[in-house]
Amino acid sequence: MDFKKLQAVKVDREGDGTTIVTLNRPEKRNAMSPQMHFEMVDVLKELAEDRETRVLVLTGAGDSWCAGQDIKLFFRDLDDKPKERYLARLANHEWRWTLLSTFPKPTIAMVNGYCFGGAFVQLYACDFAIAADNATFGLSEVNWGILPGGLVGKVIMDGLSYRDAVWYSMTGEPMDAKTAAAIRLINKSVPAEMLRAETMALAASLSKKNPQTLRTIKESLRFVRGMSIEQAADYLLAKERELRFLDPESGREKATTQFLEEKTYRPGLGEYNRGNP
Repeated sequence: MDFKKLQAVKVDREGDGTTIVTLNRPEKRNAMSPQMHFEMVDVLKELAEDRETRVLVLTGAGDSWCAGQDIKLFFRDLDDKPKERYLARLANHEWRWTLLSTFPKPTIAMVNGYCFGGAFVQLYACDFAIAADNATFGLSEVNWGILPGGLVGKVIMDGLSYRDAVWYSMTGEPMDAKTAAAIRLINKSVPAEMLRAETMALAASLSKKNPQTLRTIKESLRFVRGMSIEQAADYLLAKERELRFLDPESGREKATTQFLEEKTYRPGLGEYNRGNP
């Protein structure tokens, strides 16, 4: 795929296994257009099994992460175009949830500014979220006479306490990044000048870990949330066995040998050596 031909999205490789995907409509605070949805579907499909990508970082150009859906391009302009509206909605859901939430590698939301409305879906779809202290979050749908739909209502009920989800969706009140961290909307808030360094440090740490193990952990945790204890126990045992079968690095065997025989690895004291897979 020729990433240079993209218009609403940018893709940059850092050379250390980290790929940065940037929503690129800064003049519109990266509000999501149909074109952005179509491009993001292609980008995520391309990067899913890309050998150079070990960690994906999702951010926004300019002073915003994403201001939600573009009211004009995604809603008004498609009202009398049923086919185009249908295709845009499919792509919208496909990349923001289906592809991103199941992306086979760790994903980090690097929130550099405004994050509103529909952007909460891809925020929750990412495995990690780090925001600049001056970032602003909000569910402004109530002010437009609409509900937080398109999965927004679902993800906030799953990810926030009931009281917080109702408060912010019914009042439309914005919150700063420190508040977002306190209610666990994001992992942490950091000074704006440290945002990239903090995100890249996390990405570097993740890129050193066994990729199949990370993939299996990610798949397992997302699925067990809705299971009973009995279902989860059976499912996790199956995933554990699957991991040993699928892992080309034999990470479990290597780590056990380094811990028991070689004495080179101690959890919390030393770093597991993956070698050169």
